[in-house]
Amino acid sequence: MQPSLFGLKKTNRDFTQRETWGKNQFNSSFPAALCCFLASKNIKANYLAISDGKLTPGFISIKDVFSIPADDNDAYFAFESQHTPYQKFVVGSLPRTDLVIQKESTGECLSGLEVKLTALPDNTTYSLNEELYGSEIVVRPDTIVYLACSIAAGLSNELSDHLPSIKINDWSDARLVLKKIDQIINAVEFLSIVLEKQQHSFLLQPIWKTIGKSPELSENCLDMFVWSNAGFSNFISSIAKNNHDSTITRQTRTAVWLYKMLSDIKDNKRFNHEKIIDTLSYNTKNDKAFASAGNVTNRYMSCSRLIKPIIKKSEIKEIILGGGQNMLSPERRFDAILFNSPGLFT
Repeated sequence: MQPSLFGLKKTNRDFTQRETWGKNQFNSSFPAALCCFLASKNIKANYLAISDGKLTPGFISIKDVFSIPADDNDAYFAFESQHTPYQKFVVGSLPRTDLVIQKESTGECLSGLEVKLTALPDNTTYSLNEELYGSEIVVRPDTIVYLACSIAAGLSNELSDHLPSIKINDWSDARLVLKKIDQIINAVEFLSIVLEKQQHSFLLQPIWKTIGKSPELSENCLDMFVWSNAGFSNFISSIAKNNHDSTITRQTRTAVWLYKMLSDIKDNKRFNHEKIIDTLSYNTKNDKAFASAGNVTNRYMSCSRLIKPIIKKSEIKEIILGGGQNMLSPERRFDAILFNSPGLFT
């Protein structure tokens, strides 16, 4: 058997090539294969979505995540691709998203998914009890572009009814924006709630669990968490509420970006994502939208499968196939070498 990943039979990545197993590609390929493996076992993913007006952990089938059965012969996995139905919402070129599920026969885009492979526990939670373990999630600006598009597509003509108009003479002026920041955050939160019936899977956040801070995998070490677009926008509004005072933080800036993108869609049918992200920087780098540490994400992701992930480490060999593990090229980090070489200090 040649190197491959479970379920990824039709894809734009060639897993017989070593470069396909590099960190940046493996971090989105493996989660897709994990989804396919869960589907083969009839195991649903954890679903972080709005239920009865609140962000609540539940479950979702991989078929509903992908909008097609994972083993359907027509399912095609396009990595680092454009979810083309969203092009109509943006001025200029639509950014690529991590994974687009297509129909091979027609090229139709079924799902556009962001992917964040995260470690459990992170540096803020490894010393706590297991039920308090959390994973850090780092979100890029393009993720917010896709979130705005997915919300607009879900609400369609209802966007105008539910998004209040907030007038600010100069959106690049932090002082003016701060005066309206509560209104902006509340608008994002309200949209997440009215989107409940139209919400769909948006971001895959698989977790891999280790024994505390050690590099050893836990016996139950893998699971899949899926954020809906409504759930993730609600999460943004929640963390933004806790992160604004006299300055605009990355969390509040993300809420501003999301509101401004949706407001421009409401007024002009589309938005200039590059201009919004560059102009509304508020003296903070745009390399990422925001990051949330595990001591923050735990309260939103807390459930029995965060404590005991459903996939065991003995099952990894059923996901990585044909000696694919020998093609991996992990980063050679000096701190990791020191940590794993206790003999140096005896």
